[in-house]
Amino acid sequence: MTLGLAVLALSYVLSQFYRAFLAVLTPVLQSDLGAGPEALSVVSGMWFLSFALMQVPVGWALDTIGPRRTAAALLLVGGGGGSALFALATTPLHLSAGMFLIGIGCAPVLMASYYIFARQFPAAQFATLASVMVGVGMSGNLFASYPLALAVEAIGWRGSLWVLAAVSALTALGIWVWVSDPPKPEGEEKGSLRALFRIRVLWLIFPLMFFSYAPVAAIRGLWIGPYLDDVFGADTRMIGQATLIVGAFMILGAISYGPLDRLLGQRKWLVTLGTALTIAALVTLWTMPASNIWISVALMSAICFFGATYAVLITHGRDFLPPHLIGRGMTMLNLCSIGGVGVLQFISGKLHTATLSGNPAAPYQAIFGLFAVTLSAGLVIYLFSRDNRVS
Repeated sequence: MTLGLAVLALSYVLSQFYRAFLAVLTPVLQSDLGAGPEALSVVSGMWFLSFALMQVPVGWALDTIGPRRTAAALLLVGGGGGSALFALATTPLHLSAGMFLIGIGCAPVLMASYYIFARQFPAAQFATLASVMVGVGMSGNLFASYPLALAVEAIGWRGSLWVLAAVSALTALGIWVWVSDPPKPEGEEKGSLRALFRIRVLWLIFPLMFFSYAPVAAIRGLWIGPYLDDVFGADTRMIGQATLIVGAFMILGAISYGPLDRLLGQRKWLVTLGTALTIAALVTLWTMPASNIWISVALMSAICFFGATYAVLITHGRDFLPPHLIGRGMTMLNLCSIGGVGVLQFISGKLHTATLSGNPAAPYQAIFGLFAVTLSAGLVIYLFSRDNRVS
């Protein structure tokens, strides 16, 4: 891996951190700013909303001005500036504004590396490279777990966010210095969103892209914290330990799918199997949400392991894209994935409030059911998609 790809990997570590760190901050943000579970679901959803909204302009920018300037500028302004705004927050509204900016900053970093993989490496290596990048990036989930809990105890949540603002700015500078834009072939035709939507085979992949990442991102990134707090009385340190375990299984899942993709040679059925096992774990949590804290952690770990199909699923879509639509096509697939998380985060927050009762597990039981049903719907549509064998 070149130094440029290494610094892009670091930026994706930050991206994974930012989408997951709210779970650990749940108790302190509620006590300091009065941000309860529904408010935090909005804060979390703002990251995914801005991230999704940026995918179309990011796709245009990757195809037009290249990954170097696109990723460096947005990470500096969005990641650094958004973290600073979050650190200064005095209301949940300020948290939402900070997360919106952070989502903008994180929007191009993974797609910038995927763009380079698609342009400079053989197509048969794409899924492996993509899953390795995701696996490395998901170490951000580990830093956003027990280590973050320790940092909050040592320097406070505001101090931790100021450190993140500095790290984001320095990483953006590293992208500017070390990332090189891949050359474009002479005479390559210009792409458009209209041309992308004429690729009908993608329409059967989009729904599963929309629903598949939502359970993983929403449970690990937010709901694990309030769930363990409300149902089992877990404190910040125990939540940090639980999120560390679940985050480790996310990484194992991400790095396992790449080799399996090459070994089995059938992306559709690999994604189908992983998704079916994720649904099984969700249904189990749905039916027994309050049995035992470590059984729940084990089931959430299974969801995050088997649900880490993102890299193989986006590779399934990428193989139907012509070269001049690589940037727009991959960012559109990513828009579906991240947009689905944002939409379901907002819905799950409303569902949490609507199902509050004397039973503290009832809201989370409803949320797990929501994810199980929507993921099943996406899988049914995906079963009609065309497979593409790995060469």
